[in-house]
Amino acid sequence: MLLALADVVAALHAAVVVLVVAGGLVSLRRPRLLVVHAVALTAVVAVYLLGADCPLTRLELALREAGGQQPYRDGFLGHYLFSPLGLDVRSAVGQAVQLVAVVVPNAVAYGVLLSRRLPHRAPA
Repeated sequence: MLLALADVVAALHAAVVVLVVAGGLVSLRRPRLLVVHAVALTAVVAVYLLGADCPLTRLELALREAGGQQPYRDGFLGHYLFSPLGLDVRSAVGQAVQLVAVVVPNAVAYGVLLSRRLPHRAPA
């Protein structure tokens, strides 16, 4: 039962990762998602900037350990995404990949959303 709950937390965590990466772009078509995306993005950036452990990772690992499974050590992205690709999540390349994956689509999305809000002037 605890391992099944750990799997549910891992699936939820994956959904949050997808939301943070792609939610801004999806908000271009579904503007109501923007508030949810902004909250999730703010929370993830705050955890990252504070250097804190992700609460979803901590919960998943606690459930796995309580269920008798050995917890992984390299974080959620490291364990489920980077390690299978042969990359180190903490390396300069790993950090750059994470930064680009979050910043680029969100900068584009929020730029488009902002440009839609600004009044457009006719060329002189």
